[in-house]
Amino acid sequence: MRRLTHLILQPASRLVRLVIGEKRLVIDPVAAEDYHAHHPIFEDDDGTICIGLWAILDHVEGNYGDNPLVPEDAVERAEALRWLDWTIMTFGDQVTRRIVFEKANPRFTGGPTRSTPDMNVIRAGRDALRELIPALGATVDERGNLVSRACTIADLALAAQISALDYFGEVPWDASAPLKEWYMRMKSRPSFRSLLADRVAGQPPVKHYADLDF
Repeated sequence: MRRLTHLILQPASRLVRLVIGEKRLVIDPVAAEDYHAHHPIFEDDDGTICIGLWAILDHVEGNYGDNPLVPEDAVERAEALRWLDWTIMTFGDQVTRRIVFEKANPRFTGGPTRSTPDMNVIRAGRDALRELIPALGATVDERGNLVSRACTIADLALAAQISALDYFGEVPWDASAPLKEWYMRMKSRPSFRSLLADRVAGQPPVKHYADLDF
């Protein structure tokens, strides 16, 4: 059986889980024991081992053609990959790392070991999130999703980041109705079920985390 070694609150691991879910692949998910190692790690049925987000995305999208997540149209493809890069690099660095990686136990993110969360860092992440929300809301309001009406790798990448933030109740949903409606649709996708079932010992999610209508 396919095997995925992952970190529960690491956005890269969550994105891979969403992608695998969209492809309807059956896997054996295993929580990583060594959180300092390079994760996620995907082992396919044929023994192929892919280490890291990019290797896994390339392998899965290239070998499992059903339910493609990267558009064929050149313009939409470029836009999807632009959003994918922005979500991981900009949103991830400015928001998720400052909030989730500070609040969560490093065992579940792969982040550096620290004694207590730095509230100055967390506040900076919250400020950055509020600055980015209007543009995100306007985009999904206009297009339906980040690129078009279809769900692409870009939407899954952003949803992976937001889901980790929402685990701790860190998304100000009152700041953008369109973004909230978009995320409600994303949460309703079958691929999201395993993420909504996540529970970290000693750090339970906020009450609305698994609610599809919140």
